[in-house]
Amino acid sequence: MKTILLIDDDVSLLRVTEYNLGQAGFTVYAASSGAEGMALFREKKPDVVVTDVQLGDMDGLDLLKGIKEERPEVLVIIITAFASIELAVRAMHLGAFTFIAKPFDRDALSLSCSKAFEMLTLHRQALNLTEEVGRLTGAAGMETANTAMAELLETAIKVAESTATVLITGESGTGKEVLARLIHHHSPRRNESFVGVNCAAIAENLIESELFGHVKGAFTGAIADHRGRFQRADGGTLFLDEIGELQPDMQVKFLRVLQERKVEPVGGQQEKSVDVRIIAATNRNLQEATAQGGFREDLYYRLSVIPLHLPPLRERKEDIPALVRHFLKKHDAPPEVVFSADGLHKLQGYDWPGNIRELQNVVERSVILRSRSEISAGDILLPDNGKMMTNGEFQLPKEGVSLEAVEQSLIEQALRLAKGNRSQAARLLQIPRHVLIYRLEKFNIDQ
Repeated sequence: MKTILLIDDDVSLLRVTEYNLGQAGFTVYAASSGAEGMALFREKKPDVVVTDVQLGDMDGLDLLKGIKEERPEVLVIIITAFASIELAVRAMHLGAFTFIAKPFDRDALSLSCSKAFEMLTLHRQALNLTEEVGRLTGAAGMETANTAMAELLETAIKVAESTATVLITGESGTGKEVLARLIHHHSPRRNESFVGVNCAAIAENLIESELFGHVKGAFTGAIADHRGRFQRADGGTLFLDEIGELQPDMQVKFLRVLQERKVEPVGGQQEKSVDVRIIAATNRNLQEATAQGGFREDLYYRLSVIPLHLPPLRERKEDIPALVRHFLKKHDAPPEVVFSADGLHKLQGYDWPGNIRELQNVVERSVILRSRSEISAGDILLPDNGKMMTNGEFQLPKEGVSLEAVEQSLIEQALRLAKGNRSQAARLLQIPRHVLIYRLEKFNIDQ
């Protein structure tokens, strides 16, 4: 919807102009004074403002300045019966989109408004493109107001130019893959592949084939040659998440590949050279695992040439407002949807055991279940820091608890919060809809 705020103390001209712009297809809010105009500006949040310079109670240029201070992205068209070069220069210096002298042709103003909306569209497309590039490369969501995080990002960008192996550590959900993509994006390999693999998500008997590939007939089901992740990342970056979950025998083979930069596919007789930059990540303490014999010391030192530790979200809460805005855009929330000051305060008062991933889920859930554009503290569903969760886990009372009773209670709460909508209740519980329906039948829950 193309919305225009029209401000002019000449009521007759105001009504005529309002009618003409409405006929041209714009949604118009009209105000006959500066004070009324600012009130409508804050209430209606228009895309374009058309204002006279002489408003009786306010100078139109002061109004322009106030609008630009509150919402710099709004385009302002200045109209006046006292046109001069000096006035036009002042208006443009303050950020006016264009300047129109009275009397003006009705089509001239409509054309200026159309051009303003074209400019807004191009600007939004550019922002969307920048955000999409950021999402794909890992640059999005990494802006920070936290000193320690800023130093980490500065170091990450500095080491991106090298070929050194990087080990990223941090709790689950802190954004280790995002940081890995950021390093790749700022490296000389940015135009080559970024290949990721979660070592904990691949079955133990398949991990070697997945990393190094296999030849046809190497084992039952190997009906064709398969290029492993190392070969697919050749020339680019290979990101190995949860590297601490590699079994001892695979640690030996992986160390050999790091040393010789050659892989031998399962069932093959010929080694293949690979040129990859390795970035590994883990939420485990690999130094402790090394001391206890669960992880090879030589592999640890090979991986941690450049160690980077991502702080948990509870140590960088000043970044929460920016992260919330990022997730609102990521989940395609309407532009008018925002978190209120008390809503942001509630988010910053929570410890986030699930880190950024948990924050993203809360933002998405809040957007889905909202009843108005502004999401306040009362609309945000958070676990009880002290009772419900401890270090990311549900706390079991000493006297024990009925698992079925807890499950039934959570389902009933989700249905109430979702006002009976099964799809929304399933999202709240983070389970598929058909699983929720099965549970409803199991517990004989009547909506």
